[in-house]
Amino acid sequence: MGKSITRKIIENHLVSGSCIPGSEIGIKINQTLTQDATGTMAYLQFESMNIPKVKTELSVSYIDHNTIQIGFENADDHLYLRDIAEKYGILLSRAGNGICHQVHLERFGIPGKTLLGSDSHTPTAGGLGMMAIGAGGLDVAIAMGGGAFYMTCPRVIRINLTGKLSPWVSAKDVILKVLEIFTTKGNVGCVFEYGGDGLSSLTVTERATIANMGAECGVTTSIFPSDEMTLSFLESQHRENDWSELKADIDAEYERVIDIDLSEIVPLAAAPHSPENIRTVRDMEGIKVDQVCLGSCTNSSYKDLATVARILSGRVTHPGVSFVIAPGSRQVLENLSRDGYLAELLSAGARIAECACGFCIGNSQSPPSGGVSLRTSNRNFSGRSGTADADVYLVSPETAAAAVITGVITDPRDMGIEYPLVSVPDHFVVDDRMILFPEDARSASSIRVRRGPNIGAPPEHFPMPETISGEVIIKVADRITTDHIMPAGSRMKYRSNIPEYAKFVFEGLDNTFHERALKVKGSGKHNIIIAGLSYGQGSSREHAAICPQYLGVRAVIAKSFERIHAANLINFGIIPLTFKDNAAYDAINRGDMIELPDIRKIIESGKTIIVKNTTKGFEFEALCDLSDRQRMILLAGGALAAQR
Repeated sequence: MGKSITRKIIENHLVSGSCIPGSEIGIKINQTLTQDATGTMAYLQFESMNIPKVKTELSVSYIDHNTIQIGFENADDHLYLRDIAEKYGILLSRAGNGICHQVHLERFGIPGKTLLGSDSHTPTAGGLGMMAIGAGGLDVAIAMGGGAFYMTCPRVIRINLTGKLSPWVSAKDVILKVLEIFTTKGNVGCVFEYGGDGLSSLTVTERATIANMGAECGVTTSIFPSDEMTLSFLESQHRENDWSELKADIDAEYERVIDIDLSEIVPLAAAPHSPENIRTVRDMEGIKVDQVCLGSCTNSSYKDLATVARILSGRVTHPGVSFVIAPGSRQVLENLSRDGYLAELLSAGARIAECACGFCIGNSQSPPSGGVSLRTSNRNFSGRSGTADADVYLVSPETAAAAVITGVITDPRDMGIEYPLVSVPDHFVVDDRMILFPEDARSASSIRVRRGPNIGAPPEHFPMPETISGEVIIKVADRITTDHIMPAGSRMKYRSNIPEYAKFVFEGLDNTFHERALKVKGSGKHNIIIAGLSYGQGSSREHAAICPQYLGVRAVIAKSFERIHAANLINFGIIPLTFKDNAAYDAINRGDMIELPDIRKIIESGKTIIVKNTTKGFEFEALCDLSDRQRMILLAGGALAAQR
């Protein structure tokens, strides 16, 4: 039986385990990336390992999230990141150089290599044939130190693309169609591997858009072949020597094969408040639009923005619409300027934001109260935009441009405009001067790492207790995201300061959580979270585990978990348990007292876990499928403690 692309890369990087779907494997990581919102804690953890230099082929630290810099905290973090990069042999992409995923695609991604990033949209690089995986910062720190990355050997789903996209339909509509098919839950432990003759018309940046939003389905990653289109992209970046062909064997084996005819896809949108809430744009025509935000790591390439510039040429933004553009990288912005597209966008009334994450993470450009915002980004969770009662729709650049002109949601096919065909330069103007390379001649011991008052230390770890006994401090419903657990936006400036950031755990769901959790912790009891399906969707932010751990949470019992968050819980000594029978979920209330007797011995032995609800006088079974490595981590109280 032939091999998939996924299996070929895994086998080439396998350091432990066997390629048996569902079993734990460890793979060697060639490259890592961090961004400033997650990177500061990742590097604090790396420092604690006492390793003199990173051991990867390439590690890049990007400053692209907290670039507004209101208050001293973000600026202090950036100084820390600059010093750490020089001290440990890490490249630093400075603020203004662009969003990590777009820049990495342009300048560093290599087909067939592995990339681990402390951001859930790291799979963007799968668009050029990398195995690119999002993870918590501690997993990235371990990889930088030369350690393997452990994951469940994935089941590979082939998505076979045929035909060709019609005018006014683009790659964003393709991934929205994929989300319509697969939804945001039930795909943990899978990889989407794309193939078919439809790939011949999809550029690398279009493939990257599709790979990027595969994260919303909860898959480990998405990957495309490395073919002539990949070579063309790398040539445009003056990196053709990084190219190698990579494709699946003709008789490769897959868990499942899904066929999608590109010619049948129509303009789609994800309606509020989930990326899986897919509807056709035509079904929603006429809804008044207050804001259009174009950019983010999903749709901020040269082709995306140049296409919108051509659509808007000679027109002006509707008077009721605020139109904001955030180019994905300085390279994109410079080339748009050189080719005249930036002038067209400015003439149309576009407001040009920084080449940064900005509006996507809710730290700028919040829509008005009760407003409607059309965005080309990848998530539309309630409140993520920074406005609690806003409705955010995820759309393609073409659909966004139509709303800019009309002021309402409009199917771009109905505008009566000829679809513009944009030519991408054969060779982009490339300027890497905003990337700082470590100076090998300077001794690491001579580099003073600047640490502002907001920068703390990794949290203290405590070994697994003999028995977990405590209170159900909160009970939450299905599809709770890491945004629900740890808010983004203006709160992100505290990510280097765990005691301060922990004040906002579950802020949007229960603003008394922090105070109540500390009270239980102070009494010597443990805090326990009860959750529904797909707990921990969304961002890779490990703070959604670190801060609850700081507040005394020792167990989360859920109907199901998303991959990255479950791994982060284990890394910080919190047991992720699932209900054997979901009926038990309904019988538990906030404030119930829960016991997991002899939990340390049970984790060691792998026996059945019995959970006792002492308030209501019943017990139930919980499941915890752990590898021997994960058992060791939990018993030690976390991954850093286990390494010591």
